[in-house]
Amino acid sequence: MRPCELTVADAAAAIASRALSPVELVESVLTRCEATEHRLHAYVTVVAPQARQDARQAEREIVEGRHRGPLHGIPYGLKDLIDVTGIPTTASSRAWAGRTPGRDSTVAARLAAAGAILVGKTHTHEFAYGLLTPQTANPWHEDVVAGGSSGGSAVAVAAGSAMFALGTDTGGSVRIPAALNGTVGLKPTYGLVSRHGVAPLSWSLDHVGPLTRTVRDAATVLGVLAGHDPSDPASTVPPAHWSAAVPADAHGLRGVRVGVPVNYCFDRVDPQVEAAVRGTVDLLAGLGATVLPVELPLVEYVEATQWGLMAPEASAVHEEALRAAPDLYGRDVRLLLEAGRHVSALDYLRAQRTRTVIRDAWTRLFEDVDVIVAPTSPITAARRGQETVRWPDGVTETVTDAYVRLSSPANITGLPALSLPVGRDSAGLPIGAQLIAAPFAESLLFRVGTAVEEHRPDAGGLAGVPRSDGIDSPQGMRHEAGPGGSSREQ
Repeated sequence: MRPCELTVADAAAAIASRALSPVELVESVLTRCEATEHRLHAYVTVVAPQARQDARQAEREIVEGRHRGPLHGIPYGLKDLIDVTGIPTTASSRAWAGRTPGRDSTVAARLAAAGAILVGKTHTHEFAYGLLTPQTANPWHEDVVAGGSSGGSAVAVAAGSAMFALGTDTGGSVRIPAALNGTVGLKPTYGLVSRHGVAPLSWSLDHVGPLTRTVRDAATVLGVLAGHDPSDPASTVPPAHWSAAVPADAHGLRGVRVGVPVNYCFDRVDPQVEAAVRGTVDLLAGLGATVLPVELPLVEYVEATQWGLMAPEASAVHEEALRAAPDLYGRDVRLLLEAGRHVSALDYLRAQRTRTVIRDAWTRLFEDVDVIVAPTSPITAARRGQETVRWPDGVTETVTDAYVRLSSPANITGLPALSLPVGRDSAGLPIGAQLIAAPFAESLLFRVGTAVEEHRPDAGGLAGVPRSDGIDSPQGMRHEAGPGGSSREQ
């Protein structure tokens, strides 16, 4: 196994025992990056000379006994919305071409203090306002989308050109690309991870979270990122009992109450996605969990509330720049920003009030269950250029609406949500399951997610980085329609 294929945990152990040097690890990741970037385009900017210099510095520190912890010497990618001193943050937009920040974001500073080594800035859908990341290719097949908006981060982790990466999640933008690329993606509790120095899309919905190959790796990265930051007005102080650690009893789940939605989350879902997620529920039951039906409240208001918050907030963020240089924005993003300007203050206030009611109702669910299990996305990766999905009941929705439908409730409510791989469809494309828990219950998500990984062989990400220097093409890829009953239309 090449060093770039290791998990963060395995690489950290090898570095700590001197079996692997940060220099060797970074070189392996950069070699992988050079071999795949011409096809995958995960990165906007690769800072190879700086990464090599930082690796040599990390090696010297470790040899001298100044080991900073489990991320010391670990190479990672950073979504190109997140500032690092002296490295351009472009948000994958011409509107920010040449923008070079003069200070680090809080999350970049915390990773640097932990000794992590930046490989580069990863592609995003422009200003994170989309769910496709059109510049970036899915490592499972070049004809399907990577998902977004943190598509570059997910692909870098999946392909082995980063050991972990950070993304942002406003309506599912960490979890959706994680599901579509076979990685783990975490949206923490709202306010747990600082957004200072991160380009906003919608300040009341935005989260920063890690993409990794395993749940344990997500826990490790979150442990470095989490904590109060006075520079972010939404930042919270975690409760005294909060922990990012994977509990020691993660192997068994006796006493854990698993809620399975009887409405909404399995409506209009590809049958193969549903089968994989329900199979995961059966696995949890076999490990001792108690499975209970859950009726999700107020789901008929989710879509309107999500857009009623995000659209005007995004338009407010970009109001002056859009007025000054509209042609610098991509057409899709410009239209969304222009539309958001027409949301009235009254409608925005209605969305805020409705969000409060939804959040309170969903939080009360966790009086009766500990974790909710559902699909991350109702479909796997869509074909490039595909615009709609037609369901057997005759309903047609856009691909982006399908992707955000199941992930946005966790943004509206601020609840922590974890996506992890639970299988592949008949075309070989990854399927993700989403775990949702009460505020600050990340440790419980890690306990349940780790149990799934350790007892389901096809749940551990890509089960090894693809071995070709290009993109692996799974056998049996279908291009005409989505598997199992949904028709993918252009």
